[in-house]
Amino acid sequence: MSVEQTAIRTTYFSIVGNTALALIKGLAGVFGNSYALIADAIESTTDIFASILVLLGFKYAKRPADENHPYGHGKIEPLITFGVVAFLVVSATVIAYESIQNIQTPHKTPKSWTLIVLGLIIIWKEISFQIVIKKSKQTNSSSLKADAWHHRSDAITSVMAFIGISIAIIFGAGFETADDWAALFASTFILYNSYLILRPALGEVMDEQLYDHLIIEIRDKATEVQGVLDTEKCFIRKSGMKFHVDLHAIVNWKISVKEGHEIAHCLKDYLRQEIPSLGHVLIHIEPNE
Repeated sequence: MSVEQTAIRTTYFSIVGNTALALIKGLAGVFGNSYALIADAIESTTDIFASILVLLGFKYAKRPADENHPYGHGKIEPLITFGVVAFLVVSATVIAYESIQNIQTPHKTPKSWTLIVLGLIIIWKEISFQIVIKKSKQTNSSSLKADAWHHRSDAITSVMAFIGISIAIIFGAGFETADDWAALFASTFILYNSYLILRPALGEVMDEQLYDHLIIEIRDKATEVQGVLDTEKCFIRKSGMKFHVDLHAIVNWKISVKEGHEIAHCLKDYLRQEIPSLGHVLIHIEPNE
């Protein structure tokens, strides 16, 4: 299965899971007198739209390179990540606003059975995070990583809700708003996570040199090719799930232009064979003297 297919299947998993959880949380929040659960349901609902956005981005990124996009359409990925972050910020803002409103409004203590619902949700969301974050590493997908952190932030808000509802139930009268305070705290955590997701995606758009581990691997593999004495400059930029490379290879200055050309082609083919995540590889030949 290709990395693109893996990413798309993982996104479908997120959409189905978030849809089910949004319904469960919403119903439990309404009938269990818990705004923290309702806030959780709001976040899961935004997660659905965010995952759909990620899915559309993957389908667009799968388009082959063309005359106008010689490097493919992978740059849509960090742009989609910006959209996912926007959904997170909106959901955090709505949760914070509604939490403040509910703190100022007297209401009933949440039902004790909502803790069981939350416990199961926390376990499922953490499992979902682990599944999706693993797939994001396999596919080098920034938007899939953002989607994974949607699951983790959802788990954190559920933990906060669990703590808030527990306080409200245990201490009784006067502590009814504990789950609202929990939802408010969770919204600040979501905003912080939004920044953590946004920063690497911004670096991807700006072609920051963030891939030292890959540079080391490319340099090591390059010297395994016959005729390559060493490497000099190595620049990497990420587009979607692929890494495009500009590499300066040092060869014997006495060889002909034709031989240098052949070494460059062999090096390019070898690197793409050994490191499947590489996209375009441009080799510049440098003489050793």
